[in-house]
Amino acid sequence: MYRIGLSTCGAKPLDKQIFCGYKNAGISAMEISLPEGAHKTVCLPEVKRLSDEYGVELWSYHLPFSPFSEIDISSLESVKRTYSVRFLQELIVGASEIGINKFVVHPSAEPITERRRERLESAKESLCALAQTAYENNSVIAVENLPRTCLGRNSEEILELVGSDERLRVCFDTNHLLGEDPADFIKKTGEKIITVHVSDYDFLNERHWLPGEGSLKWDEIVKALEKAGYGGVWMYEVSLETPGTLHRDRKLIYRDFVKNANEIFSGNKPTAFSVPVPGLKSWLET
Repeated sequence: MYRIGLSTCGAKPLDKQIFCGYKNAGISAMEISLPEGAHKTVCLPEVKRLSDEYGVELWSYHLPFSPFSEIDISSLESVKRTYSVRFLQELIVGASEIGINKFVVHPSAEPITERRRERLESAKESLCALAQTAYENNSVIAVENLPRTCLGRNSEEILELVGSDERLRVCFDTNHLLGEDPADFIKKTGEKIITVHVSDYDFLNERHWLPGEGSLKWDEIVKALEKAGYGGVWMYEVSLETPGTLHRDRKLIYRDFVKNANEIFSGNKPTAFSVPVPGLKSWLET
């Protein structure tokens, strides 16, 4: 149904072992998502060489975001906002040179407790600048929906943000909606969605669990994406390591993602081999 992709989720280095692991498992696409400090030091030409050697497409690049950096394109501090935009523009130019053409961006950091309207306007101004840089480099910006108090926490805000420039598109994160049904979100934003972040959660907070470990109805999500005409990669954003919110007998391996995707695409409930930690709280309680 969809090609299977996996975010690097901060893994380093982006070496032969990772690309070989993707290929052997049947994962054909990668989103580069780097840890703090690695964006300026990673050797992109070598990453491109490995991509070509192992046949793993460099599908997208996740621009740095909190807590991995101090980047905040919605900041009301003009110096910080200007720095954030220029830093991201440099990364877009560099990664575009090796053929990456989709750049995922967070419209804000958090928490946002006041002056939300002003933050939205600041973010829109920044996104317009990023959209222009991407356009000049044959690329596109995908604005990600975010949880909690962040900007872009529902379809209304996402549509306002991407509406600031007709070239902007959406990255739909399945586990970030804490106040809106995912299928409804897709219905309202579907024509703008060019990439997805796939993971599960318990509707209390974002969790980035493997599908089947949370409460999402994957058949409804797949049907909604099909109806919206989504034709991109099924991009998992799940770490191999077990998060502190789950009990697993082992850490994940690359083949787990392929098995999980095939179960979902076949209309079956994905297999879970974990148990949530008892007493997990809503983000409002933490």
